[in-house]
Amino acid sequence: MPSAPSPTTALTPQLGLHVDIPLLPEATLGSALTLIDLLRAARMLAQLRLGALAPPISWRLLAADGSAWAPSIGPANAALAQLALGSGFGHYLGQAPAARQDEVQHAVFLPAMHAADVPSVRRLVQGQGVLVAALRQALDAGGLLACQGNSAWLLAATGRAAGRALVLPWFYVSAFRDDHPEVLLELDQAGTAEAPWFSVAGVEQLGWLVCALLEHSTGPGLADLCRSAFGFDRQRSRAAAQASAQIRKTRDSTLARAIDWLEQHLEAPYDLDTVAAAAAVSPRTLLRHFRQELGRSPLDQLHLMRCARARVMLEITLESVPTIAQACGYSDPHAFRRVFARHCGCTPSAYREAHALRAPRARWRLDPAQLAPGRG
Repeated sequence: MPSAPSPTTALTPQLGLHVDIPLLPEATLGSALTLIDLLRAARMLAQLRLGALAPPISWRLLAADGSAWAPSIGPANAALAQLALGSGFGHYLGQAPAARQDEVQHAVFLPAMHAADVPSVRRLVQGQGVLVAALRQALDAGGLLACQGNSAWLLAATGRAAGRALVLPWFYVSAFRDDHPEVLLELDQAGTAEAPWFSVAGVEQLGWLVCALLEHSTGPGLADLCRSAFGFDRQRSRAAAQASAQIRKTRDSTLARAIDWLEQHLEAPYDLDTVAAAAAVSPRTLLRHFRQELGRSPLDQLHLMRCARARVMLEITLESVPTIAQACGYSDPHAFRRVFARHCGCTPSAYREAHALRAPRARWRLDPAQLAPGRG
């Protein structure tokens, strides 16, 4: 019998996932933000399990005409602006880090529209010729289309949904059948997933939708992991509570031991065998752990940590660059400058000039009152 795949192998992704979310003025913004929160959670789970091998998962909010969407910036909606323009792990919203276009499955999600009645829905769709044309273009490029609730009218307006199955809230079924008899409506399901068409009836099914999109793009491993995390499971909840007394504290990991040793010996010369011994593994195993989980070597990790100390010293001290290099484990200032420029994007002197948290040396220890207008 073939051996069972390891958990890492089972989670190895096929592609990443990028989702564009066009927002009409009538769009239910809460649905769009819920989908984004679910995508963020999926990305976090993927990175926790796969580290540097995690598939890129990204999204972008768009206006109906395809331009970038952003709320007006202000204290009341600063969090919303951050969500629209950027997200966790240092990634720019809509940008899949280190991913080529052919490594990412593109999808479009249409949240439900606020509409008082069916005639209002029809009028909204009639005014969205640019968006409908963009949806056709997305299909032609191999993209996926996903809708929630009454935005199924927009998908049907593409003229490409004949014979495809969609779902709608029960109160829209009759009118939609009148308008689009060529589309199959699933009456006994809360969602459909027959690529490239995906649909859900309500906001409560958005977790299911994200898992379906992930399964199509990244494979079943990550999708199953997200289903377990997103859904409420009474049996698991009770079992976890009952087992809590039996669960021992999580042991420290190989990476944690290695990084902790590096942090405590930041100025010491780098020696792979010594670091591996401190982590209680072989050098080859240590290198494999760093590559798989962090995407870099232990030496690269040490350089990052040394540069982090150097940045602080450049910001808050008047020490010379050679002195700072020595304090960060570099006996050769020229080598330090090269490493710092590679990891920080500029020279130590340029970084100090841009980020120093003190007055220039010429004004050091000068009473600020002496700088007031009219003095001298």
